[in-house]
Amino acid sequence: VQLQASGGGLVQPGGSQRLSCVVSGRTSSNYAMGWFRQAPGKEREFVAAITRNDLTYYADIVEGRFTVGRDNAKNGGYLQMNSLRPEDTAVYYCAMSASTLNRSTAQLRRYYPYYGQGTLVTVSS
Repeated sequence: VQLQASGGGLVQPGGSQRLSCVVSGRTSSNYAMGWFRQAPGKEREFVAAITRNDLTYYADIVEGRFTVGRDNAKNGGYLQMNSLRPEDTAVYYCAMSASTLNRSTAQLRRYYPYYGQGTLVTVSS
């Protein structure tokens, strides 16, 4: 199973960016998909997830600004990020899980056995 994240780059504060994750080796619609991020010097943290039955969960810090979804045509998913802030600067990782996740477990890295390489998002003027 391989996950390929893309769409990172430099964006100004207040701007938008859309990250994509393409999955190979599995049908992504059968899995939960999550997004995590890691800022310099910090631990990797949960950002958002969409479960196998398409429930969505968000970290409080991105609630209302980010939207997670599926792109079944591309066998993957996306993370739409709006109203970006400098503190959103991080390497973003997509992940996949076969588990039935709830609000608590969706935030835990150990429930996602599959991770892609990261894509760097830099929010700066």
